[in-house]
Amino acid sequence: QVQLVESGGGLVQPGGSLRLSCVASGRSIFSHYAMAWYRQGPGKQRELVATIRVGGTTNYTNTVKDRFTISRDNAKNTVYLRMNSLKPEDTAVYYCNVWHTNYWGQGTQVTVSS
Repeated sequence: QVQLVESGGGLVQPGGSLRLSCVASGRSIFSHYAMAWYRQGPGKQRELVATIRVGGTTNYTNTVKDRFTISRDNAKNTVYLRMNSLKPEDTAVYYCNVWHTNYWGQGTQVTVSS
């Protein structure tokens, strides 16, 4: 089994920044799989936000390009999501996922509001 634990969410004003972290434990698969961040806003479906492959190649949904940065530290089994210039529409529960698997974290709430 793999456990994923997210942290770093909170309340931030529009234009602010947050960094989310996701630590993986359990089976030693972190360094062999792409990782992803998803989010689910109020009344919305869960959407893919960003992905990072083992080699470091990244992809982002259009709405967060140039504002969010996904990164990973394979030595620490950790994936990060740096979020800058946050907007109210970024409000959501953010989930970490071992991409293309059913391994999910419990989610961390991000609220962007003045």
